[in-house]
Amino acid sequence: MSQQSPLTDTTNLSLVLSGDKSSWDSFVETFSGLLFGVTHRTLRTRTACLNLEDARDVVQDIFLRLVKDDFRLLRTYDPERASLPTWLTVVARSVAIDSLRRPEKSRETVELDETLHTTSDVPFGGRLELPRGVLSERQHQILHLLFDEDMDVSEIATALQVQAQTVRSLKHQALIKLREHYGVIRSV
Repeated sequence: MSQQSPLTDTTNLSLVLSGDKSSWDSFVETFSGLLFGVTHRTLRTRTACLNLEDARDVVQDIFLRLVKDDFRLLRTYDPERASLPTWLTVVARSVAIDSLRRPEKSRETVELDETLHTTSDVPFGGRLELPRGVLSERQHQILHLLFDEDMDVSEIATALQVQAQTVRSLKHQALIKLREHYGVIRSV
């Protein structure tokens, strides 16, 4: 039997949900690099004027949403449907996209621990574990090329001999299906 990696070990999630501070601190330390990487990549692909502070703000917003209302969003995580890193990836992308839709003046400034992203942080090197039977083969292929192969929309369109809008549309449809599958609430 193979041993689980620290990112997929959810044994301490019940302690996090009970409000145990050291478990929460460990959770933040374990997943801040993953959330920062996903957020930075998501923002970078959607806006030309991205800076690290924008990504840090979104990561802070993700953690705030996870703890808000007695961990309401985090309690929706279902280990039967996905690994915790995969579920957090979907949440991070949703929050990052939502942040771009918010008017600039409604964004709040929150102090963020400067240790969140350091030079010792390693981007999430794993592959996104997509649930079987939720996405069409084409949607799965598009997400794989976008997020695992780090290709941009125009490169994928050329490789698949389709219009760039088709790639964007399939990606959008796939993300909607994943949000529904994981029960990610858009306006928490």
